[in-house]
Amino acid sequence: MGRTYIVEETVGQYLSNISLQGKGFVSGLLIGQCSSQKDYVILATRTPPKEEQDESSKHSKAKLDNLDEEWATEHANQVSRMLPGGLLVLGVFIITTLEMGNEFQNTLHRLVFAVEKSMNKKRLWNFTDEEVSERVTLHFCSSTKKIFCRTYDIHNPKSSAKPADWKYQNGLSASWLSLECTVYINIHVPLSTTSVSYTLEKNTKNGLIHWAKQIENNIYLINGQVKDEDCDLLEGQKKSSRGNTQATNHYFDVRVLTQLLLNSDHRSTATVQICSGSVNLKGAVKCRAYIHSNKPKVKDAVQAMKRDILNTVADRCEILFEDLLLNEIPEKKDSEKEFHILPHRVFVPIPGSTVMLCDYKFGDESAEEIRDHFIEMLDHMIQIEDLEIAEEINTACVSSSMNTEASLDNTDDEPPKQPIKTTIVLKIQQNIGVIAAFAVAALAAGISFHYFSD
Repeated sequence: MGRTYIVEETVGQYLSNISLQGKGFVSGLLIGQCSSQKDYVILATRTPPKEEQDESSKHSKAKLDNLDEEWATEHANQVSRMLPGGLLVLGVFIITTLEMGNEFQNTLHRLVFAVEKSMNKKRLWNFTDEEVSERVTLHFCSSTKKIFCRTYDIHNPKSSAKPADWKYQNGLSASWLSLECTVYINIHVPLSTTSVSYTLEKNTKNGLIHWAKQIENNIYLINGQVKDEDCDLLEGQKKSSRGNTQATNHYFDVRVLTQLLLNSDHRSTATVQICSGSVNLKGAVKCRAYIHSNKPKVKDAVQAMKRDILNTVADRCEILFEDLLLNEIPEKKDSEKEFHILPHRVFVPIPGSTVMLCDYKFGDESAEEIRDHFIEMLDHMIQIEDLEIAEEINTACVSSSMNTEASLDNTDDEPPKQPIKTTIVLKIQQNIGVIAAFAVAALAAGISFHYFSD
């Protein structure tokens, strides 16, 4: 028996209303949440057409063989940034005027694997063995309104298609649970002289992978309590006369406690490292996650929050580096400081749902630009007054120095004593003087290992 997909009714209306306008097909993404029993689809969005494709479609119908996988996967990467914790790109769809055939299924097979592979490269986390590994492909025939739903195991590129059920439900995510958290971060990423061939972006991601392990190991309080991971998230809520749990509060506050390794069996891994520079990320990050209300487990809620923390920090860094490359900012002299602003988070609600999607805004971007980006990526109309800016603007410092130091692989800085009502701070410090670095490293080698770990 195949998987069951519970789908918001507005998704069916959206697919039915898409006009091919002379094109051979339209492709897009299906967005929602996985669970052990069934999957939930709450949103669909078509892939934006390329300008040159718009021109060519006026003269001849596009063939399915011409589907641009690179363009489609880039759209998936952009959309994945806009999904808070708990939401994923669950699969892909294609709309044609013809009914299902091998040609369509082969195209969907290639596309769903290309999309998943591209998004997986950018993640700081991995799926667990217990999680659902199937992704959905949907073929919708616009002339007959017939739906052909199949799934593939993304862990096996040679897996064959399995049939799946596609069932509509009204108000699917109207009662989903919301989790919110503010995380204060102070991440130090040394740029080793041995990795000078790496780009700044790659060096930063390598440092974030180390930080991601700390996030995974932290303790998470839900409404001030530590709960067993297999416990029902709604435990203690009132029950209706039918025995169903009624969520009296759809909002949960999550607090993160850094877990200190006090056990003597855990030895420090602090090392002396000769660096050509460093990257520092500091500030407060606003995080949100959403989870279905059908007997959710505590472990599912915590996992959704962890992944939102990791995603939003990684995405902001990636967006900043893309912006720096596009603007080609000239290098500063050693004695000068350079200030940048990491984008801050903006949320927008899905009509008729408790779920909100997100985007990232630089200080000089207008609300109209953010609205237009939402419409382009998600193909849904939103109102400017619905935009909710989660964080205030803060500067990021990029400084250069003639001083040289050996960086320790130790990022366990004390959290800020006062709440920081700002976004993350990025600081890049360039260290020159390799000779001095070797001197410091040699001196450090003669000092107690535990001294450095302290």
